Amino acid sequence: MYPRSLIRKMARIHCIFFICCLAVFPTRAKVSLEVDRPWLRVQLAHRAVLECCYQTDAASVQTAWLMHGQPTDGTAVPVPVPVSDRVSSGYTTNARVTCGTLTFAEVKLADSGLYRCWFNITGIFTPGTYLQIYEPLKKTINLSEKTKDSILMAEGMLLFLCVLVPSAMLLRKSMQLQALQQRKAKREEENIYQGLNLDDCDKPAGLYHDLVAIVQEEIHLENP
Repeated sequence: MYPRSLIRKMARIHCIFFICCLAVFPTRAKVSLEVDRPWLRVQLAHRAVLECCYQTDAASVQTAWLMHGQPTDGTAVPVPVPVSDRVSSGYTTNARVTCGTLTFAEVKLADSGLYRCWFNITGIFTPGTYLQIYEPLKKTINLSEKTKDSILMAEGMLLFLCVLVPSAMLLRKSMQLQALQQRKAKREEENIYQGLNLDDCDKPAGLYHDLVAIVQEEIHLENP
């Protein structure tokens, strides 16, 4: 973070520079701004490219990149982006559209902020692009491919056992129930035959013979 005194001093310098530019350069040139990208999310230590595109009838237009960082006392003062080995600026042209570029070879967490272009011939700022730098989550467990294959194989075996064991238990219970029903039916059949007394089957026949003998004797007595 910058000291407040330095921020205020830089803000005054920017205002003086802005006024001088308006006084020196003519304002007859027209600049038509293209739509800026609202935000750009880049992983830490990766490359990032910001663009501010425009159309103009001027022969030469110079742009300067400024960054609105995190506010210190409630206001975010724009700070010029310094060019270095890690940060470079340039221009690209496609048909009638020209784009000022700001390239980060490897972004840092401190690079997060709103980046805007400032045009020297008009003194206007682009809406800007917010650059968000994020750091990926680190892996807590680092497993080799062989260990992953072993874990997948163990999971497959457990899944197979979870399906096979209940099926085998159901089949066994079904077979036991069927055998129990067969034994029960056989036992009931044996009980039916054991309850039948064959001696009782001969009694009707004996009574029939006795009745015939009595009838024959009465007939014999009636005839002299």
